[in-house]
Amino acid sequence: MRVAVVTVSDRASRGEYDDLSGPEMESVFRELVPAIEVERAVVPDDKPTIIAALERFSSFDWIFTTGGTGPAPRDVTPEATLGFIDREAPGLAEYLRIESLKETSHAVFSRGVAGMRGATYVVNAPGSVKAARLCARIFSPLLEHGVRMAQGAGH
Repeated sequence: MRVAVVTVSDRASRGEYDDLSGPEMESVFRELVPAIEVERAVVPDDKPTIIAALERFSSFDWIFTTGGTGPAPRDVTPEATLGFIDREAPGLAEYLRIESLKETSHAVFSRGVAGMRGATYVVNAPGSVKAARLCARIFSPLLEHGVRMAQGAGH
């Protein structure tokens, strides 16, 4: 199982502060999913750069982004994701939003999307450490089944 975690943050990409959400997401995946390979990247809130990062990991089973899903003018992760995927998978984004709403009403502001390019899933998560932890925790049990389904083998 190959999973990429792409943190989208202008300030973290410039080294103004440490990326905390990406390492948190990776840590939870490693704790909950046996035999997982995780790679991370940090990119600025820039649509072409985000798409390039998604391209870099396009052979992975899952790509999770963290950050850039809010309503701020520079939050363009959903638009970049829509420019990368072939098919939307709205249930994945809805699931994350529903579970996030149990933690904070501010989840209503997340514009995160989810979809697939070929057999690779892409899921946008908000950029907080708490949201990254929640995303990894709720998706960990789904990763393997999702891969089987994407390969046409899983019912």
